Amino acid sequence: MTHRQRLSMIVLTVVAALGLATVGANPAGAAPSTPAAAPAAAAIPSAPVTGTFTDATGGTGSFAGNFTPSRFSAQNGKLVATGTLTGTLTDSAGNAVGTVTKTVSAPAAVAQATCRILDLTLGPLHLDLLGLVVDLNQVHLTITAVPGAGNLLGNLLCAIAGLLDGTPAAGALAALLNALLALLGQL
Repeated sequence: MTHRQRLSMIVLTVVAALGLATVGANPAGAAPSTPAAAPAAAAIPSAPVTGTFTDATGGTGSFAGNFTPSRFSAQNGKLVATGTLTGTLTDSAGNAVGTVTKTVSAPAAVAQATCRILDLTLGPLHLDLLGLVVDLNQVHLTITAVPGAGNLLGNLLCAIAGLLDGTPAAGALAALLNALLALLGQL
């Protein structure tokens, strides 16, 4: 995997993780909005955010909006994304109750996709073993490890495969992501 592919994967994963991390947020507490930051450039990707809240009648209302990151930072060794959350609160009857435009911070997790362990291509093979003839055409063997909860072998093999990669610290990753945001803002 090239550095460009790895960097693209990190950006997409962070944006997706932000969307997943904020799905369970309680947007009712965010209704009194504060002055928002300057609008983000259209080139900066945003992540969809949805959630529910209890409306004034006791019913279940919904929240639908977007989170647009504006900067990343390291807090206590963890990566944190700060950006603008915008969206609409809708009550259980389907009426729009209000809108939210608020600067929020959320933990950002960088999930590792898969790790290529082995990519082996064997050409055609002809074996004559004392009268037993084996002919084999081209074989392409790909072994991929999938890390995650409960995937012990996948976690182990990905850790071994990445030993020499050097995982960046949260501060270095935040600086890299801020540089990417700046570049995207110039598009």
